[in-house]
Amino acid sequence: MDGQDSGDTKQSTADMTQFVQTLLQQMQNRFQTMSDSIVQKIDEMGDRINELEQSINDLRTEMGVEGSPSPLSTSKKPDEPKTEEGSA
Repeated sequence: MDGQDSGDTKQSTADMTQFVQTLLQQMQNRFQTMSDSIVQKIDEMGDRINELEQSINDLRTEMGVEGSPSPLSTSKKPDEPKTEEGSA
């Protein structure tokens, strides 16, 4: 009977090893799919940001304020002392 138990144990171990390998392969495939999707969405977002930036620059040029500072940079300057005072 020991021989049969040993054979069953070896088969069980082989089955478990195959199961774990299959599971890990499935997980790897899913993570790769998710990773590819995330990278694609980030690339698309970057393209949209670049298009938005170009549109803003085109509008600024049309308005004749090409040399003016960005509204974002001027709006942050008044907030900076408040942030420093609040953190001190």
